[in-house]
Amino acid sequence: MIKNLIPTLAVLSLSFSTLAGDWTNWRGPNYNGATIATGLPTKFSKTENIVWKTALPGASAATPIISGNHVFLTAAQIEDAGSGKGKLLAMCLDRKSGKVLWERNAGSGYRPNGDGADYRLDNRTNYASPSPVTDGEVVVFFFGNGDLVAFTVKGDLVWQRNIQKDYGDFTFQWTFAATPTLYEDKLYLPILQRDEEVKGRGKANNPSFILAMDPKSGKTLWKHVRPSDANKESLESFGTIIPHNGELLIAGGDVLTGHDPETGKEHWRWGTWNPGHREQWWRLVPSPVVGDGVVLVCAPKRQPVYAITPGENTKLAWKSEGQISRNKDVLTSDVCTPLFYEGKFFVVYGEGRDKTIAACEPKSGKIHWTTNLQSRKLIRCSPTGADGKIYLQNHGGEVYVIDAKNGKILHRTEMGEGGDDQTRSSIAIAGKQLFIRTNTMIYCVGK
Repeated sequence: MIKNLIPTLAVLSLSFSTLAGDWTNWRGPNYNGATIATGLPTKFSKTENIVWKTALPGASAATPIISGNHVFLTAAQIEDAGSGKGKLLAMCLDRKSGKVLWERNAGSGYRPNGDGADYRLDNRTNYASPSPVTDGEVVVFFFGNGDLVAFTVKGDLVWQRNIQKDYGDFTFQWTFAATPTLYEDKLYLPILQRDEEVKGRGKANNPSFILAMDPKSGKTLWKHVRPSDANKESLESFGTIIPHNGELLIAGGDVLTGHDPETGKEHWRWGTWNPGHREQWWRLVPSPVVGDGVVLVCAPKRQPVYAITPGENTKLAWKSEGQISRNKDVLTSDVCTPLFYEGKFFVVYGEGRDKTIAACEPKSGKIHWTTNLQSRKLIRCSPTGADGKIYLQNHGGEVYVIDAKNGKILHRTEMGEGGDDQTRSSIAIAGKQLFIRTNTMIYCVGK
């Protein structure tokens, strides 16, 4: 049920135009992880080239969202870990000073089947993992327990609803964490889930579907069921809808599909990376990324990446070898969404012993370089590109600055605290500044 608390907001004009220097959605102004910003710092630390830093009330894997003079964040604040009590917070900081402008308890406390805690379902993440999204007038926050909440940029509550209450409990092995997409005049959310009960949650024959909502009221405009022949966990996707050429691109259930933004109707389908759908445990985390006329999708767990030519004549342009082997150029992923920047794809594999980033040609898949990041900790953020450099961080909050031309590591610095783990926020870029979110802090780095 939607609670619409400010009906007069309907008069707002939602143009969804991106101001220069803003980062209004998880993958940036072009939905590919890149921006045209210049003058960004190469070297920095907790004390060097810091414009401001702000302590945060709890952890989150969400990427900071920047619009005008506002920085939007989420946090899961633990009040009592023993009893499972906590808050899901929506926050807004002043972009110039880092001062907290407003903080709202945005969680309803909804627990599917009474499972989990107020702030998490499992110990690998928390409900505050999806990133906010904004058009500069309203900002929408989604949480893994199904809470979907919209505020004005001044912090006034516009509407709220819970997707699990409205359409049934999610059926996922882990905490659901897709980020909503604002595109033109609609808000989109994919629910690609298992069709059988898992760990006592959900129900048999649960459909996967896409929702389109009115961002001014939260009301559902349409719901489109998206079928798949995948099995068990392979039906589950944690990726985000990516708009491209008037279509919505969605990866999950072993396939890539293109949809009509007005109706949800499926225009085309490519797949599968799971022949015969034999593998039952290939949940998908990366979102698709578009570059130079192809869509890159990453099969999970060290499998190949695939370059697809989208549209009516959808076809496979090329695929990588996948399956990492030592002392060899690699092109594979598991969690990180690739970056498209300066005419190349950059693919991060952050699991196992050798964590790597590789650059390749969109048309052929030819690998230009591969760099071993020599990281002891996992890397599960997605890379960000600007000013000839690539920025990313590992689970411990160690940040890397990499030369996009040759893969040379230009700088690495510890921005997290001792013993930190599970830091997964991607680095946002706005103007000539980096916004780096660790488990406990957010840093504004640059001029």
